Amino acid sequence: MDLESNKQTVLAFYEVGLNQKDFEAASKLIGNRYVQHNPRIADGIEGFAAFLGQLREDFPALRAEVKHIFADGDFVIAHVHGVRVPGQSGTAIVDIFRFDENGKIVEHWDVMQPIPETAENENGMF
Repeated sequence: MDLESNKQTVLAFYEVGLNQKDFEAASKLIGNRYVQHNPRIADGIEGFAAFLGQLREDFPALRAEVKHIFADGDFVIAHVHGVRVPGQSGTAIVDIFRFDENGKIVEHWDVMQPIPETAENENGMF
């Protein structure tokens, strides 16, 4: 596995997929079988296409900014600040991607936590 190449693939996936909502460009980064663990998104490349279509319609200005990215073996983990609507605090997200032997994304998990308006400390979520 080329860890740096896998990280760059994930960064490109965020940019073309989530930020630009360009299914054609994002689909080139996905392998033949795409296993989705987010219960709100259908499995497979078709599920991802439907998800992007929904984002284009419901949240056209959505932006995802990768704050930290890590690679280990065939996994890449990204710590992301997602903002659906400009001006909102957004969501802290940890995305986990698994790669196949061809350097394509084949599996995805995520955990999300809304960023509160106030906090008991000044450390921030990123």
